[in-house]
Amino acid sequence: MSKVYLVGAGPGDPELLTLKGRRVLQLADAVLFDHLANPALLRFARERAERIYVGKKRSCHTVSQQEIIEMMIDRAKRGFTVVRLKGGDPFIFGRGGEEAEALAAAGVPFEVVPGVTTPLGLAAYCGVPLTHRSHTSVVTFVTGHNPESIDWDRVGRAETLVIFMGLTTLPVIAREIIRRGRPANTPAMAVRWATRPEQWTITGTLEDLPDRVRDAGMKPPATIVIGEVVSLRDTLSWYEKLPLFGRRIVITRPRGQAEDLALQLHDLGAEVIEYPTIEICPPLSTGPLDAAIERLSSYDWLIFTSVNGVRFFLERLDSSRNDLRALRAKICAIGPATRKAVEDLHLKVDLMPDEYVAESLLEAFAGEEMRGKRVLLPRAAVARDLIPTALRERGAEVDVVEAYRTVVPEEARDQAAEVFQAARKPDWVTFTSSSTVKNLLALVPREALDGVRFASIGPVTSDTARRHGLSIDAEAAQYTVDGLVEAILAAETR
Repeated sequence: MSKVYLVGAGPGDPELLTLKGRRVLQLADAVLFDHLANPALLRFARERAERIYVGKKRSCHTVSQQEIIEMMIDRAKRGFTVVRLKGGDPFIFGRGGEEAEALAAAGVPFEVVPGVTTPLGLAAYCGVPLTHRSHTSVVTFVTGHNPESIDWDRVGRAETLVIFMGLTTLPVIAREIIRRGRPANTPAMAVRWATRPEQWTITGTLEDLPDRVRDAGMKPPATIVIGEVVSLRDTLSWYEKLPLFGRRIVITRPRGQAEDLALQLHDLGAEVIEYPTIEICPPLSTGPLDAAIERLSSYDWLIFTSVNGVRFFLERLDSSRNDLRALRAKICAIGPATRKAVEDLHLKVDLMPDEYVAESLLEAFAGEEMRGKRVLLPRAAVARDLIPTALRERGAEVDVVEAYRTVVPEEARDQAAEVFQAARKPDWVTFTSSSTVKNLLALVPREALDGVRFASIGPVTSDTARRHGLSIDAEAAQYTVDGLVEAILAAETR
């Protein structure tokens, strides 16, 4: 028998998951996750882990509570490590107590991993402290799905009142609280999807908030806060003021290479959608690269035009009878990311262009005598021939070898309709290479891209997009991920 972990997923922002929550997710054989648990957290689970959606919305239960308990017990008794991933905290209106009781009765070992409960996340991301020396020293949490069962004479006078699951019953709750003497002009707010880029906040008073919520069409899940602390929101709110708050931005980079861009956009408030349109694979034949590595000591220059070129060159070097001691060549790297990949091998880069495109790389070679020099260029299967052609014209002997190839990910076509849904299209799509442009257009119908803005990492990628009928709304001045983010920010400011 293994163990069940009841894990608090936090209020929505994946980075608010606890370190222990992440660690046990990485151990899980099965993950049972709620509607309120951000699906992005599932990326921390192992690829082979079973993922089971057991979400419950109002009047729409995928599976019953008893079935959830039975699934946990069954898997634990079969030797699985089970994570029950619950929105917020398991023991605050999360039915974690009931589940723990059932596990204990069945003799199943369990642990509870607390999470940031929604009111705490909401308070931080909306700028509304639940306690404040000048306003309140008492906070009351209450569930609102059955207001008839609540003693509003006692609860309604709480200095700060936080109501879970009370959006649909808000008119009744507000009426009952006002009847007990709470001033009708008490500040109040309702927040949907707190701490996520789609966070939506409606403010008002105890009297008019129900009408404001109805008129705006806000639906559950949402949390309500009533009290004088709500008046601090205008001063203390920071999240919704981030420059890219609420923007949906698609990253088309390969899986595993999108993290830096994703983190920068996330920190600026954007909802990041990873939609890899290319997958980096080994070459169909490693023979040419292996042969070049066998004669590695004969080259005068080794040119890397991408991080992937460095990665796959090193993989084949490790598989050969040579190692880095055979390298006698000077090294050229096309940009800072590629340079870092080389320097991570404790190798020096002898040449890097001022701008990170092939044309600038050739300018950097202008002061080098190339006649009779032997050059190795490990690169993608399909790439521009500008560099080898120009170096050969200057008398160099250039070996261009396929180090890797790019293909369209198998799952990308199935994901296209979800990513580019008509009801909620992305605001931006980012392109970091010509391949990301071509593959996106092969995957997504042109009409699905209407109204979407496009950002490019540099002029070569932009030219490819324009030749395929797309207008580029933001182009990086510096052809890096940092430059791409800056270009989007500048476009948003305009």
